[in-house]
Amino acid sequence: MRIGTYTIHALETGRFALDGGAMFGVVPWVFWSKSNPPDDRQRIDLAARCWLIRGNGKTILVDDGNGTKWSEKLKDIYKLNTTESDLFSSLKKHAVDPADVTDVILTHLHFDHAGGSTMIVEGRPIPTFPNARYYVQKKHWERSQQPNDKDRASFMRDDYLPLMEHGVLELVEGECEIFPGIELLVCNGHTDSQQLPKISDGTTTMLFCCDLVPTVSHVPFPYVMAYDVRPLVTIEEKKRILSRAYEEKWILFLEHDPKIEAITLQATEKGFVADRTLRLD
Repeated sequence: MRIGTYTIHALETGRFALDGGAMFGVVPWVFWSKSNPPDDRQRIDLAARCWLIRGNGKTILVDDGNGTKWSEKLKDIYKLNTTESDLFSSLKKHAVDPADVTDVILTHLHFDHAGGSTMIVEGRPIPTFPNARYYVQKKHWERSQQPNDKDRASFMRDDYLPLMEHGVLELVEGECEIFPGIELLVCNGHTDSQQLPKISDGTTTMLFCCDLVPTVSHVPFPYVMAYDVRPLVTIEEKKRILSRAYEEKWILFLEHDPKIEAITLQATEKGFVADRTLRLD
């Protein structure tokens, strides 16, 4: 998909699974299980889908999936599967080498979003993209240094501490235009200062929904994850951002939906539902 001076592709970095009840919070099993059938361990399938943005002399990633630094035990717990796609093979399909990546916008530092930021070389984690600058919100970085009991397990320090140690991590403060035509929206329901990139040329706009709306099933306002540290804040953020997305006809990119890359919205008496489904390529 082309928006302004940028070409945007969806990258499949592999699949994983999380507990279905945790993914849907207070929503009863009978509702979410119809569209998200769980396995025998009550896990639902999820994508770890990223953006590849090229233009203006930049090759930019937005998030980079779960990465490869996993023990066999954790691979089993999270049902990690890269048999059909991984970060490197997906980049190769677009003729991109890790050394070509100039910038990595990390929405936040949970393992399924920032795990691919580093890799193990000679027994130590180093930045995966040797020529890239990485970007995360300063307040979120501070949270990662002192995670609370609710989201502590989502932070794996080898994913992001090496970025600071190698001097390649930039800390962003608040909402801004990080590159021409690429704006960052900041949300605080899922975690402190999650940043959602929005690309617009004044005619077409697309939002990287991240964990504000991880799958198409999460479009209704009450469908909020138990992982969120402030679920009521998430609901208010969804109302505000989805209302604007509907009014301004944004495309919403879904990072975790196992089947659908992007949607537009339709208004109903109860809120919003998915209207059209789209693919970026």
